[in-house]
Amino acid sequence: MFIKRIICISIISLSVFACKEDKKTIKQTEISFKKEGTLSVFKLKDSTKINLDIEIADTDFDIQTGLMYRNSMKDNQAMLFVFDDVTERYFYMKNTKIPLDIIYIDEAKNIVSFQKNAKPMDETSLPSNVPAKYVLEVNAGLVDAWSLAVGDSISYTENKIN
Repeated sequence: MFIKRIICISIISLSVFACKEDKKTIKQTEISFKKEGTLSVFKLKDSTKINLDIEIADTDFDIQTGLMYRNSMKDNQAMLFVFDDVTERYFYMKNTKIPLDIIYIDEAKNIVSFQKNAKPMDETSLPSNVPAKYVLEVNAGLVDAWSLAVGDSISYTENKIN
């Protein structure tokens, strides 16, 4: 009986030790910005033009993923979401590490609403409150820094694929 206990304790100890040895740390790959086009914002009030490099999210996967898992984005960079239809949009910040301003844009490419300073990792719904075809995400604070307003407009071009 004593020997059986020692053998059981030895087996359990080896199993626990072996399990601890097998633990591995999973490190997430850094997602870097990929310039897929350029976008200009035209301010109605004073005719100022703001130029941005953009990534374009126009596939289901890109739209669902957006800027999730990114650690940072430069102020001259943005993500433009392009949808097939025009409807009220609802965005959230699940798995998004950087604070953002979300700019909702109609089919005529006019800004129709904003959600400013969206909090990282927050899953609260951030609605457009009006129909939108495009959504532009920029670093938080830029809507105010650029004094953007409803009625300002955008135009964009995609990089040509060789």
